[in-house]
Amino acid sequence: MAVDTTPRSTTWTHVDGEWLPGNPPLIGPTSHAMWLGSTVFDGARWFDGIAPDLDLHCQRINRSALAMGLKPVKSAEEIATLAWEGVAKFDGATAIYIKPMYWGEHGSPGSVVAVDGESTRFALCLFEAPMGGHGGTSLTVSPYRRPSPETAMTEAKTGSLYPNSGRMIAEARSRGFDNALVRDLNGNVVETASSNIFMVRDGVVMTPAANRTFLAGITRARVIGLLRHAGFDVHEATLSVEDFLAADEIFTTGNYSKVVSVTRLDDRDFQEGPVTRKALELYMDWAYGRSESEE
Repeated sequence: MAVDTTPRSTTWTHVDGEWLPGNPPLIGPTSHAMWLGSTVFDGARWFDGIAPDLDLHCQRINRSALAMGLKPVKSAEEIATLAWEGVAKFDGATAIYIKPMYWGEHGSPGSVVAVDGESTRFALCLFEAPMGGHGGTSLTVSPYRRPSPETAMTEAKTGSLYPNSGRMIAEARSRGFDNALVRDLNGNVVETASSNIFMVRDGVVMTPAANRTFLAGITRARVIGLLRHAGFDVHEATLSVEDFLAADEIFTTGNYSKVVSVTRLDDRDFQEGPVTRKALELYMDWAYGRSESEE
């Protein structure tokens, strides 16, 4: 029985100069991306007429392409312009995920394993996706680890990294949790399976130092800057599971849901605390232009 490939929400994709509805067939069985994983993507958000840090997401997709050995065929400015063109195709009632993508069609001459950068293709996909994170999230320490830069392409936002995240989430959910707290190969906490993470202890905000084993996100950087601008003491540090279990508050940041409180970490329950609420307030005030920008 054939699988229904219809997208699960209203979707528009710009590819090869035109906008196509639904889920157009773009990658074939001989495409390098399907066979050997040469895909990179990024994700921005549109909601209530705004698209926070869209420019930075458009810049990062091109950096990811270069890290993968692909050739960016659109400037960041061109991608952002297309994104706003795509947003206009929706009714504006639901938040939108904005996903620029590059992938390789062919392998390099002499070695099919390495991608041929000259065969790079581009698409920009937008689809309706309500903002999540309401009510907080629960975490458990994952038995799986993040790879090091020597073992995987950790400095690109590449689809090839996400099966590892997927098994982390599946394993956590099999034990009754929403997501996983993830460590690097040295045993230090780096993030969750799908977002960056912060903890608060005695009023001090801490987040794992960007050690190149995880994607230090755009929303993460934005929240760090906003909290510091508001007078909070924020540190990037090497942190252990024990540090998080001893925290007063834990919250996550990410493009998909922005700032989300952690209500449980393994056997310990947490309340949404004042710093978590302030981080979300500061972010939303900045996004809606209600406060002084922190660049």
